Amino acid sequence: MITPQELRKKTERKYFNVLQDLLQNTPFEKLVIRSDKSYTKSSLSAFEKEIQLLCKHSKESQGFGYSIDFQQVKTKYLGIQDLPISIYFETAKDVLQFLSKEEEYNKLKENIQHIGAHFPELEHWLLEAKNIKKIIEHQEIWEDLLKVCSYFKNNPKPNLYVRELPIKVHTKFIEQHQGILKELLNILIEGHIQKEEKRFEKRFSLKYAEPVIRFKLLDQGIADAFFSGINDLSIPLSQFEKLALPIQKVIIVENKTSLYTALTLPNMKGTMAVFGGGFGVVDLKHVPWFRQHTLLYWGDIDVHGFEILSQFREIFSHTQSMLMDQTTFDLFFENDQGKPSKSKLTLYLNEEENMLYHRLKEKNMRLEQEKIPLDYVLEYFAN
Repeated sequence: MITPQELRKKTERKYFNVLQDLLQNTPFEKLVIRSDKSYTKSSLSAFEKEIQLLCKHSKESQGFGYSIDFQQVKTKYLGIQDLPISIYFETAKDVLQFLSKEEEYNKLKENIQHIGAHFPELEHWLLEAKNIKKIIEHQEIWEDLLKVCSYFKNNPKPNLYVRELPIKVHTKFIEQHQGILKELLNILIEGHIQKEEKRFEKRFSLKYAEPVIRFKLLDQGIADAFFSGINDLSIPLSQFEKLALPIQKVIIVENKTSLYTALTLPNMKGTMAVFGGGFGVVDLKHVPWFRQHTLLYWGDIDVHGFEILSQFREIFSHTQSMLMDQTTFDLFFENDQGKPSKSKLTLYLNEEENMLYHRLKEKNMRLEQEKIPLDYVLEYFAN
């Protein structure tokens, strides 16, 4: 026999659909809750207690909630009994009272009216079942959410840091509620957002703490001409994207060990080494001048190294790998284990790279670039 607690859980699953119908003024249809219970062998006294408990919490006893229809049935173990054949709610109010949600519903209506009065363009969003839940989850902070939305509506491209915005909310409010704000602003300032950007600040034209790009100029002549001889530099990403140097070749190095190796490389005309920082290479996706030059990717010979190469090559299709081949691996592999990968993404690897990748993945093998002797690296560049 279904218990009142189980019945409550099943009713809660229907709650947001009931709210949606109420808000859209859809006539309420009797809400039937399936009991999914068979009658097993038990003592008559236990069976009667189950029935009494169910009836005790019903509308017939409480004045609200679920109703029960009974039918006389001959059972295998308990003889002829009056059994519940249907449990249902006659009205939406019965559902709200049974779940103790009347106050929440009234607050929901109040918020929806308030939000809609400020931003009629959100009307469709407000009435979707999945969003009704979000409105309730944020029911105590809508006044501040609307302050943020109003500011962006009037200033769709602020070009300020989040904490510089002249909005009278807590200093961390926007950072803490980016999820709901993103949904709202996607609608309210749709024509002004950077749709391809996932990061909140980039998407909504805000300043942010940029990644710092570290690079080594392997052509000392360029360092002398443009940076007073300084060849190891770190600058914000936006400035790196605007560099205009006589570069022909860029080496992307995955880890700091490779970077330190690059620092010791001999002078190489028109060449720069850039620290990618593993999967952080995606920060470099908007560097326009990369498309004009030879790009070499130098990473560890393991599954993640090839996945990072693939990710970078998806952006810059002309990227070549270096020192990530079968010969190098066989020469210096020291039986190190890698970190397993469950990636099922399409890989942008050539045939040789793909074969090595699957071998490494199958046997969980790894060769870090730091295990490759410097003289071998220098010989590679000499050729």
